Amino acid sequence: MFELMFCSLLTILPDYLYRRYVQGKRFGKEITFFSVWYELRWGITGCLMLTVSLITMIFYFHPSTSSATLYFRTVPILPEGSGRVAEVKVGFSAPVKKGDVLFTLDSSKQQAAVETAKRKVAEVDAAMQTAQADVVKAEAQIGEAKANYQQAKDELDVKTELQRRNPGIVPQRDIEKLQVLVDQRQSGVDAATAAKQSASLQVSTLLPAQKASAEAALDQAQVDLDKTIIHAGVDGRVEQFLVRPGDVVNQLMRPAGVLIPEEAGRKVLQAGFGQIEAQVMKTGMVAEATCVSRPWVIIPMVITTVQDYIAAGQFRSGEQLLEAQNAVRPGTILVYLEPLYKGGLEGVTPGSSCVVNAYTSNHEEISAKDTPTSRKIALHVVDGVGLVHAMLLRIQALLLPIQTLVLSGH
Repeated sequence: MFELMFCSLLTILPDYLYRRYVQGKRFGKEITFFSVWYELRWGITGCLMLTVSLITMIFYFHPSTSSATLYFRTVPILPEGSGRVAEVKVGFSAPVKKGDVLFTLDSSKQQAAVETAKRKVAEVDAAMQTAQADVVKAEAQIGEAKANYQQAKDELDVKTELQRRNPGIVPQRDIEKLQVLVDQRQSGVDAATAAKQSASLQVSTLLPAQKASAEAALDQAQVDLDKTIIHAGVDGRVEQFLVRPGDVVNQLMRPAGVLIPEEAGRKVLQAGFGQIEAQVMKTGMVAEATCVSRPWVIIPMVITTVQDYIAAGQFRSGEQLLEAQNAVRPGTILVYLEPLYKGGLEGVTPGSSCVVNAYTSNHEEISAKDTPTSRKIALHVVDGVGLVHAMLLRIQALLLPIQTLVLSGH
């Protein structure tokens, strides 16, 4: 309607003024209700053509959308396992800091596992002390076996020397018995040495390995116990936290609530533009936005990212072939916008509905020396009609709160 009124001032009004003051025709006389088309045909035709051209130019080179909002990420509050709630630390809605305890689960089973693991570590420590005592005992046995061996060997050496000097003075049977005794005492030394090595291996290798396994089991049990205490992963606010002591929570059936990060939806605005504007939507374009939660305020924005894919074309592999007719609604070009000035989105509630206008700028091409004059004029016109769209956004900013109240039934 605004474009039609604006174009009529440049076409129908001059045509009427020419008919009235140059040709002397008057309403009710030469210009009647039935002769308006014939008398003002040039102005009406020009008005329609100019209106269509202006609307096409505005909405193509300076696209607008009402599908814009501040999307924000939510974090479901879930334990890593499952269990029954023992204690709740926060209310239905409350601010939290990273690491704050939200609620705890029944941990009797995990505490029993921790206590069992601690007892196993203590058992291994006791076994290590016993093994160290066995090493000392084996060293004493080695000393005793060596002394017995040396005594038998000395007696064998003496009788062997006497037999060498005076053959027949010592019975051969006694020498053989002594040799067997020496061999027996040597075996005792070897057995005592082996017993010491076995005890030493237990102290140095086996028992430390068993202790490490017991400590690992203790750590695992402690981790399972710590998982019964659910902490906030980020700074933010807990919402819809309805879980109460006695409830059962797990990852499959029900979360405990929702955690909204502190800066979620405070920095970036997302908007979906029509596919026809895909050729003009560029990173760095200046835009303006107005939101319902902050009425009558125009927020200068800049486009930082233009998504290269349209969500309507995505699919997952399955057992059925794709049917193109199922994509009834055409998708939009998703763009990300950030405030042009610091604090531009202050006061805008995350999730609020917004209207966004983007403006094409051809300043660089106009400033180029090799650009033809006719094209420069056309580009000036394209950039100039952006002012019309900016005026429309101001009008829409005034009417948007009223429209929202009417639609909500107030």
